[in-house]
Amino acid sequence: MRDTASGMRGTAIWTAAAVGAALLTVLGPASEASGAATLVVATDGSDSAPGTVDRPLRTIQRAVDLAKPGDVISVRGGRYALTDNITIIASGTASQPITLGAHRGERVIVDGEQLPASHTPVGGSIPRAERGAIHMEASHWRISGLELVNGPYGLYCDGCSNNVFSRLSTHDNYESGFQLQGSSSDNQILNLDSYGNRDPRKNGESADGLAVKEGSGTGNVVRGARLWNNVDDGFDAWKFASPIVIENTVAYGNGFNRWNFPDFAGDGNGFKMGGGTPAPAASHTLRNTAAFRNAAHGVTDNGNPGALALTRNTTWANAGTGFDADVPGGTAALTANLSVADARPAAVGSGTVVRGNSWNLGGTWDASSVLSTDPGAITGARSADGSPPSAASFLVPRNGAAVGARF
Repeated sequence: MRDTASGMRGTAIWTAAAVGAALLTVLGPASEASGAATLVVATDGSDSAPGTVDRPLRTIQRAVDLAKPGDVISVRGGRYALTDNITIIASGTASQPITLGAHRGERVIVDGEQLPASHTPVGGSIPRAERGAIHMEASHWRISGLELVNGPYGLYCDGCSNNVFSRLSTHDNYESGFQLQGSSSDNQILNLDSYGNRDPRKNGESADGLAVKEGSGTGNVVRGARLWNNVDDGFDAWKFASPIVIENTVAYGNGFNRWNFPDFAGDGNGFKMGGGTPAPAASHTLRNTAAFRNAAHGVTDNGNPGALALTRNTTWANAGTGFDADVPGGTAALTANLSVADARPAAVGSGTVVRGNSWNLGGTWDASSVLSTDPGAITGARSADGSPPSAASFLVPRNGAAVGARF
């Protein structure tokens, strides 16, 4: 498949320091020492070129097709306007993963606006092979520093294992920004920003910031993500049957009809920790996260009866319940969580274990009980290593109680 490009080479994404640090490994000494090939892509390249810095390829797809285990694809800055989605089906190996990333922190935008599946009509379905500006069915890849926009999903990964996805930005897509599903294990999703994703064909029913759903596989980790202003949920684990770890992540402003969809169907949870009919019993872990100003719940089990472990999380000003864990027969454990000014702090079932949460401690938990309710720090520029910015006082109890998240 092909992608075309128009130039913006060299534009910094956020700041060069914020993204460049990790991405310098794209052309690092380890690759050179192993004898791996480096394939350079640029908006003014040619797919008949050898893929060197002086004679780059033009399309990311051509580089993907040429890449072998251990190879590096280094994409120069620019807007790559797709006419077919980028399809990754060949895998690297455990000792020689394939690397795809922005060249030394340059801003790379992969734009799916011209893809036919981006404009699927109301009630229509997206063919499986057309899901994603990047459609991936492969393992042992390292993908970093790309901005995926206007696609029928940003990145769609089905049957993918042992991948590392870092510092991606997936926004304004016509389905979920990032979706991992199928038989997929041991993936790391690190420092993802996913926002403004919507699904006109479903009037807002399913476009999440990050979805790990409809599948199984152990060892999947989400760390340092920010998931905001998506039409459905921030994070969705619907029908994923194996444990997922989510930590140091924020989800806010999800579930509002910013696109004026008729018959609006967005859910609006910060973290949806399961679901399905029946919902599989999956023991997901959620720790040191914050969910605020979502249209529904901050955190919900969504019918998952598994042994959820919710520890040191914060919810604030959600229109529904801060912590919704009242599924009959559920075995969730809620420890040292903080609810501030939610419609109600918690709904817990008879099998739910609650220890040391703000609603157990008593007292009034409102804006005056925390040091700051200004989200500006946590929503600002990322740190130099790509992690969420420091927000030392955001939603931290004034009385020093050891509850809630710390950033």
